[in-house]
Amino acid sequence: MIHDIRRWSNCLEMKDSAVDLCELCDSAAGETLWQDDLCRVVLIEDRDYPGFCRVILNRHVSEMTDLDAATRQRLMRVVFATEQALRQLMRPAKINLASLGNMVAHLHWHVIPRFTDDRHFPGSIWSEARRPGAPRSIDGAALKQELRELLQAVAE
Repeated sequence: MIHDIRRWSNCLEMKDSAVDLCELCDSAAGETLWQDDLCRVVLIEDRDYPGFCRVILNRHVSEMTDLDAATRQRLMRVVFATEQALRQLMRPAKINLASLGNMVAHLHWHVIPRFTDDRHFPGSIWSEARRPGAPRSIDGAALKQELRELLQAVAE
């Protein structure tokens, strides 16, 4: 994991010194499933939302329009591959994609498999819970393998 943190150290170098430290620059922010020089896909440990992933840019920028068009397209290919892998493995009712940045102003995408019996469905996972939610799990190794296969062409 130490080599991963060094890989993201360029986030800190690119930040204005007046900006607080960024948790997405400072840590892996989850179990790294896939990464290249542009971004990483991490699995978030959330018992209510197994399979919840983030696609995190390895540079500290706030908005998609801070990136050139080719970089935006490449990042979105990673987001869509993550969605596809989760759909194939988990068969959710819906996938939520969100890029908010209100709490952490570092460009990242949430990729969240949703089920009709999860705690918040059909509301967002950040809304008030509607029910206890059904237990589910994700095979992290299978997700990692699926992502590698889908993203092989993105890195080339």
